[in-house]
Amino acid sequence: MAVPVSPSGQGARLRVLVVDDEPVVTEVVQRYLARDGFDVRTAADGESALALVREWDPQLIVLDLMLPRLDGIEACRRIRKTSRVPVIMLTARGEESDRITGLETGADDYVVKPFSPRELVARVRAVLRRADAGTGAHPCGDTLRFEGLAINPRTRTVEQGGRQVDLTAREFDLLFYLASRQGEVFTREQLMKDVWEYAYPGDSSTVTVHIRRLREKIETDPARPRWLKTVWGVGYKFEAAQAGWL
Repeated sequence: MAVPVSPSGQGARLRVLVVDDEPVVTEVVQRYLARDGFDVRTAADGESALALVREWDPQLIVLDLMLPRLDGIEACRRIRKTSRVPVIMLTARGEESDRITGLETGADDYVVKPFSPRELVARVRAVLRRADAGTGAHPCGDTLRFEGLAINPRTRTVEQGGRQVDLTAREFDLLFYLASRQGEVFTREQLMKDVWEYAYPGDSSTVTVHIRRLREKIETDPARPRWLKTVWGVGYKFEAAQAGWL
């Protein structure tokens, strides 16, 4: 089994923080992740999790929604103020509103309890793989430029109107995927498969929330998007008059 290694860590294992107040959950998840080669630490509440984020600088966080002292929603909100580290939210609630709340707060993905530890490990690997996908140069060049918008897959940065836009790992993945396939229309199910790397149908509201968040960040008027277009009854596409790799 290949050990997941940080691209800049010279052999250092990838760091995953698991936050849950149920000892059985943290023990099982930690065991499965460690067995898969990850360096894992755990926390039982939101305040302890924030301290570990500052001190240990994890490369991915598995974060339960319901936590003592500081719940997962508020913890994720605070993390997002200073970090774009990928976050996978755990929730025992199956309601769509709870999942959407987690995604709107800045989570990259979610897993509903009870879950398969193997599925969670697969999700962790998929999120980290996508987050690292832009560390190498794109064969066509470094930056995809549109009028007023620049997307750099090497540095995973986005500029809109000359200002840098702060995106989560998953938001960048989705934007780059659509922008590099300008004009193509994708269903939500296709995006779940290709961007989220789900091998099975996921919750399409995940895509809807991420599109909405992207529009709020890169569109001058999110209600009348210039780039991220809805194709009613089908899905979404990226549309721009001029573009090119530079």
